[in-house]
Amino acid sequence: MKPEVLQQLATEFSSPLYVYDAEKIAFQYNRLQNAFKKVERFKVHYAVKALSNVSVLNYLKSLGSGLDTVSIQEVLLGLHAGFDPKDIIYTPNGVSMEEIETVAQLGVQINIDNLSILEQFGTKHPNIPVCIRINPHVMAGGNANISVGHIDSKFGISIHQLPHILRIIENTKMHINGIHMHTGSDILDVEVFLYAAEILFETAKNFKDLDFIDFGSGFKVPYKKDDIETNVEEFGTKLTKRFLTFEKEYGRPLTLAFEPGKFLVSEAGFFLAKVNVVKQTTSTVFAGIDSGFNHLIRPMLYGSQHQIENISNPKGKERYYSVVGYICETDTFANNRRISEIHEGDILCFRNAGAYCFSMASNYNSRLKPAEVLWKDGKGHLIRERETFDDILKNQVMIEV
Repeated sequence: MKPEVLQQLATEFSSPLYVYDAEKIAFQYNRLQNAFKKVERFKVHYAVKALSNVSVLNYLKSLGSGLDTVSIQEVLLGLHAGFDPKDIIYTPNGVSMEEIETVAQLGVQINIDNLSILEQFGTKHPNIPVCIRINPHVMAGGNANISVGHIDSKFGISIHQLPHILRIIENTKMHINGIHMHTGSDILDVEVFLYAAEILFETAKNFKDLDFIDFGSGFKVPYKKDDIETNVEEFGTKLTKRFLTFEKEYGRPLTLAFEPGKFLVSEAGFFLAKVNVVKQTTSTVFAGIDSGFNHLIRPMLYGSQHQIENISNPKGKERYYSVVGYICETDTFANNRRISEIHEGDILCFRNAGAYCFSMASNYNSRLKPAEVLWKDGKGHLIRERETFDDILKNQVMIEV
């Protein structure tokens, strides 16, 4: 999106503000579809946790996407947005048997990732189709917090516990209709995907009535200028060839599924914040903005780097700034970053703010969450109103003392 358009939206809707470009979401969705165009049964399940606004979900539904959910609340959001239950897969971790049963009653595809729940669910509901999440023990991902397929991960059932899985299925006579894995996020090496895929194919041979194989996601997206990303086209070509060979060997039609979140919405997102103060110390020039890690926690939590631009002065002389927030503790977005000269009142734009940004926002320091806007058909559509102080008090109960 052009800086002048973002500046206009910051003026119209105030700051801080999240803006999502619908055209970029569609571009990424179609890019993934085209990478696997030779697979007759290919399905995208968008990872709701990345960005859960119902207008964004509804837009993805219009593109043909399904949903990947991790909580009953995400399932309900998907149903509210108009998704058919059969287009939603539910992959929880560490939740109660009661929640899983409630979701199953909604007609959503269940994905189980531990032996205890697998045995309990299979015993009580042998006729409800279940997918099994396998941990392939592949260490992959850009950060320890988002690498979930290694041997010490809490996610999935270990590939080494396959005999136990098969024993549970034999004893309960439950119906397994899918095999799933997810190795991590920000995976750059295509060969890592392909190696894990081979493990999943080998595992799938033990199940005779599969309808789909789900490879999760984890594609690396560029977070800064000239950053590298996963070559999805190369991966599509290589995995398609291997998948079609396996499908033929398996002897029945299979759906190939992915669960992209960041890949679909990250680059579509922009976070706009106003500079409250430019503060010079003996060693650093700080640009303090009207936001903090309560709105955008990724730099503090993951050490992630978002490209920051001064859209109020895009052609100004570049200087070095540390961009910080207003939260009352260390709250740093960038250290000694080259940015066009900043003045108080300028609007800074954080790129790649579509995934795991607003969805991880909080009310820390009793600050209000920002508004969200979807840029579609040349117009900014308000899709979430800015919070008010009434939202802070909502659900609180003050007792007599």
